[in-house]
Amino acid sequence: MIRAKPSKPRARPAATRRASRRPATTRPATARSNASTIVFVGPTLPADEVSRLLPGAIVAPPVSFGDVLASALGNRPARRITRIAIIDGYFERMAAVWHKEITFALERGIEVWGAASMGALRAAELASCGMKGVGEIHRAFARGELVADDEVAVAHLPGEHRYQAVSDALVNLRDGIARAPMLTDRTRRALVELARARFYRERTWATLLADGRAAGLPRTQLTALAAWPKPDRKAADARLLLRRLASTPIRRPASIRTPRTWAFERLLEIIASQAPRR
Repeated sequence: MIRAKPSKPRARPAATRRASRRPATTRPATARSNASTIVFVGPTLPADEVSRLLPGAIVAPPVSFGDVLASALGNRPARRITRIAIIDGYFERMAAVWHKEITFALERGIEVWGAASMGALRAAELASCGMKGVGEIHRAFARGELVADDEVAVAHLPGEHRYQAVSDALVNLRDGIARAPMLTDRTRRALVELARARFYRERTWATLLADGRAAGLPRTQLTALAAWPKPDRKAADARLLLRRLASTPIRRPASIRTPRTWAFERLLEIIASQAPRR
């Protein structure tokens, strides 16, 4: 139930074009086939829940620059990958995953799926290239209802602390505000604007409620909202993705071609040089 003002659809990257299609091949979605699936996840879902919903899958930290390319080349992990699922991804402390990494994986016949966070964003941007998206957040980006990258951004702790989120994503705040039964439409609109005004690292339900009180919003509504159990749209979309993967046969994507710019060729050389010796 994410709500945002309608706007123009997101521009699609012009760097990649479709080529001739080839017949899809399928294999049953079993625990054995899941062993060739890698899931990039961090603050949205704990690793043990990912393993429970998609047994046998490789659980990796949030995706960052070079990770998808390394997986497509069989470098990290050092095995053949046939399906990549992106949930969370880095974007500030290190470079975000390139669009061309994803289209290169598709070119090599690897399925790429996304949901909830960075995955939802990239899936909306690369739908025309064959990346698949799942969930309400992805649909909102794909329809152009959400356009800002910071809608899904959260601050989180490092891996040794299980990537625990210390802020709330704007998409989660939007969804909770839209669902909360005690709020009037006027209060909903005011709360969304207050949430948007905050830097993504400062966005939490506690901060939003404090901002609402400072703005003079009805205290009875805010008190009831504070006690109301908050939904987690990102986690729900991530679970939906994993259940979809668990029940969907792996299908080779349609053939595409990723243009080889100088920068991309250089990146290919660097990642290929890091391949483990066998």
